[in-house]
Amino acid sequence: MLELESRKFQCRDCGRAFWERFPGILPRKRATEPFRRSVFVKHYDGVNRSRLGRREGISGATVERWFQDYLRRELAERKGASCPRVLGIDEHFFSRKAGYVTTLCDLRKHTVFDVVLGRSEGALADYLARLPGKERVRVVCMDLSSTYRALVRRHFPQAKIVADRFHVIRLINQHFLACWREIDAAGAQHRGLLSLMRRHRHNLKPEQRAKLTMYLDQFPALREIYRFKQRLCYLLLKKHRTRKQCAPLARRFLQALQQLRDCGLAQLMQLGQTLNSWSLEIARMWRFTRNNGITEGFHTKMEVLQRQAYGFRNFQNYRLRVRVMCC
Repeated sequence: MLELESRKFQCRDCGRAFWERFPGILPRKRATEPFRRSVFVKHYDGVNRSRLGRREGISGATVERWFQDYLRRELAERKGASCPRVLGIDEHFFSRKAGYVTTLCDLRKHTVFDVVLGRSEGALADYLARLPGKERVRVVCMDLSSTYRALVRRHFPQAKIVADRFHVIRLINQHFLACWREIDAAGAQHRGLLSLMRRHRHNLKPEQRAKLTMYLDQFPALREIYRFKQRLCYLLLKKHRTRKQCAPLARRFLQALQQLRDCGLAQLMQLGQTLNSWSLEIARMWRFTRNNGITEGFHTKMEVLQRQAYGFRNFQNYRLRVRVMCC
């Protein structure tokens, strides 16, 4: 520790007092860089600022100020990065006052490109209009959000939209379970049967298959709907297909959509209309293997950051942490 003695001056005109500055020492930086770096690393690793401040003999506000300074320094090294070629878009909850936040993720490098406050077209239009390097984006992966699809078509003209496989299959299961409740409301409330109905057939044990078959034999219509749902899910689970291999898959998919629209059941007809409106983006899942699982994983990490900070009030502070720490 180095002690320096300085002089205190007072302005005769305004009466304000100030201390003498030393060359090479910036304001509020009276600690050495190794010490500041060690505080940053410890707070980065999860030690809260009040405990770290008591341990190092500084205030919690100083810990936060040093931490923010290093985050800005690391973010400045990445400044000017253009849009990734494979982009993932999804939303997550930020706070009750600010609402939702849109996450832009680089699916090739497994990093968060940016987070933007809001999820509506009006909230994101200005940001996307000023985004550099939009012409580099070739693939955008998203859930079945009409708002995001309209924004991508407007601001990323060279990109192809690919639907996220998890959200498509989840949508199919939701409509199937709603149709099941209309056929047998009592059976749909059975938690054991509900678990069996949700799973893919290859994940069932022999005794579970026998139990499910015994139940479906009581409802022939439900049995046919369940078999149709399984065939459709297995069709959508196919990956790594060439353009030639996708042609028969597309014919089977279009036939399934026609059967959904002609079945006469409200829930399945609505499912057919939704899948038909997203048919092109869903068909691209067979060619492009990227999905939004990487983005969903970063959302889990963002939730951990929010819990460690006991929530964020300032979105810019939250954005700074996410862009540096989610990589």
